[in-house]
Amino acid sequence: MLENIIFAIIIGGFVGMAGHVKKRGKIIRPRKTKKFIYLGFLEDVLMSILAAVLLVISSGADTFLRVLLLSIIAGFGGEAILKVLELFQTDKNTTGTENKTNTSA
Repeated sequence: MLENIIFAIIIGGFVGMAGHVKKRGKIIRPRKTKKFIYLGFLEDVLMSILAAVLLVISSGADTFLRVLLLSIIAGFGGEAILKVLELFQTDKNTTGTENKTNTSA
């Protein structure tokens, strides 16, 4: 079981890195700003690893092929979770600015 988890971590990490490069066009390194820490490519990699490990553990995959396929599917699922979170953030930002606009003539 431990080797399945290790394979899931490795494969999920590669899928997360590939998803990051596909989405951004390049690898963005982590950086710290005054208000927060931007994780860059680590955000995609960590979400994909977490999704892959959780799916492999919960499904009880016993062969390398199943671990490989489940990790790839879960890696793309982690990318989808990040897209949904970004949509929620942009939706909050747009609704906040719509209420503050001046519509008087």
